[in-house]
Amino acid sequence: MTAIARIVRSAVEGAAAPSPIANRLLAALRPDALAELSPHLVLVDLPQDAVLFDVGDDVEHTYLPCGPTQVSLLVVTSDGQEIEAASIGFEGAVGGMVSAGFKPAYGRAVVRVAGHAFCLPTSRLEEIKTRSPVVADLFDRYADVFVAQMMQVVACNALHPIEQRACRWLLFAHDRSGDVPIRLTQETLAQLLGVQRTTISAVARGLQDAGIIHIGRGRVEVLDRPALEKRACECHGAVEAHFRKILPKIAD
Repeated sequence: MTAIARIVRSAVEGAAAPSPIANRLLAALRPDALAELSPHLVLVDLPQDAVLFDVGDDVEHTYLPCGPTQVSLLVVTSDGQEIEAASIGFEGAVGGMVSAGFKPAYGRAVVRVAGHAFCLPTSRLEEIKTRSPVVADLFDRYADVFVAQMMQVVACNALHPIEQRACRWLLFAHDRSGDVPIRLTQETLAQLLGVQRTTISAVARGLQDAGIIHIGRGRVEVLDRPALEKRACECHGAVEAHFRKILPKIAD
C-alpha cells in the first residue's frame, strides 16, 4: 500500500470535521458547481512530513487543504537537497492543475503543517472539468496564481536577505493558522529556505528579541503581525494582491 493510500484511508469522521467551504477554492463555487464535486470529496487527515507525491510519481489525487494545513512543493536536486518552490494552504489545491493522462510530478509535495484536506481522484476532477466550465475556470484561475507565487519565490530567493524571506514565509503560515501557533521547527524552516539552521536560529532570535514572535518547541507564535509585515519583503503582499484579483469571491 502506498503512502497516499494510507493517508486516504485515515479519513476523519465526526461532528467536528470541517465542511468543504473550509477550502477557499471550494468555498468560491456556486452550490450547483460544488454539487458536482461533493460526492467525490473525502476528508483526510494529513500528518506532518507526509509525502503526497514524489518526483516522477503520477499525481493520482488532488488535495484541497483546510484550516492551518500547509503543504510545501519542493524542488529536489540530484544530491538530495530540497528547497521550497511554493507553499499551498486553504486557498488552493495540491494537484488538479495538470492535463489528463499520465501526470508525472516534477517536484515533491510534503505536508509541513498537519491538518485536514479534502481529497478526490485527479482523474475524476478532470472529468468534472470537461462538463463544468465553472469548475474548469476556477482551477485555471488558481493555476495562474500558483505560477505567480512560484515566480515571486524565485525573485525573493535571488534578491532578498534571509530575514525578509523568513518573515515572508511566517506571514504566509500565519494567514492560515490565525491565532493558533505555527507548528514548525527552525530546522524545517531552514530546509525550506535553503540555508543553514544556524542562520535561521539567528534570524529567529532577532525577531523574538524584538517581540515580534515567540519561539517554542516545534512551534512559532506571531505576537506582532504589523511588525512582522514591516520586516518582510514585498513578495507576500504582491502574491496576496494577485490572489484577490484573479480568484473569484466566496460564493453566496
